Amino acid sequence: MTRSPLPLRLSALAATALAAALALTACSGTSPAATPTPASTAAASTVSGELTVFAAASLSKAFDQITTAFEAENPKVHVNPITYDGSSTLATQIIEGAPVDVFASADQKNMDKVTQAGLADQAPVFTTNVLQIAVAPGNPLKVKDLSSLADPALKLVLCAPAVPCGNAAKTLLDTAGVTATPVSEEQNVTAVLAKVKAGEADAGLVYTTDVKAAGSAVTGIAIAGADKAINKYPITVLKASKNAEAATAFQKFVQSDKGQKILKDLGFGGA
Repeated sequence: MTRSPLPLRLSALAATALAAALALTACSGTSPAATPTPASTAAASTVSGELTVFAAASLSKAFDQITTAFEAENPKVHVNPITYDGSSTLATQIIEGAPVDVFASADQKNMDKVTQAGLADQAPVFTTNVLQIAVAPGNPLKVKDLSSLADPALKLVLCAPAVPCGNAAKTLLDTAGVTATPVSEEQNVTAVLAKVKAGEADAGLVYTTDVKAAGSAVTGIAIAGADKAINKYPITVLKASKNAEAATAFQKFVQSDKGQKILKDLGFGGA
């Protein structure tokens, strides 16, 4: 009897094994599992590009945190280091042509300068703030209230009247009938706080959020009737924005529950 060549016999055995495997698969009703698509990939943001943001100095800590959270949700977007300063200074720079995508002001007055110049449209209010008196830790000079600021021996520092914190300070002092003479008027609230922290001033009118952020570096004294000068913070996307999609996404994030929680945790009020 003639024997089959070995290669042919092996091929026959392989074919038989393959047929058996296919039959078993068919009987069991199973099929190779599809590779799942990660949920994070499916929900990934498509917004991209760079953003330039101008924001009031009192928003520095909040917007730094908001930017980190926003970029985590929108990894293709890069927010350039935010420019923080007095709202009046920022508004002037925008009107003079500074390339900006988003502007967040500490008051409506300076936002109105931008919108009335035709550089932006809607500017919804996203948070609020009120003033406190900031003094050295432990309040060594025993400052009690606004009337204490009338003492000529007290070195008082305020924001300039054109700046939101300065305008609010003037409103509170006028309402209380207090005449105070500051040793200097600063262009933003950060500068006022810095002078109190450094001991260059005995007292300064700053926002509640600034006192909270300063921790043990200063002591804050609540002002009776502070709600008579509430600062409302509006935010807008500039018409000249080179990345309106990302700018709008940033604005919406600030107004979202996540953005609002960051603001609330830092002492800001509701819109």
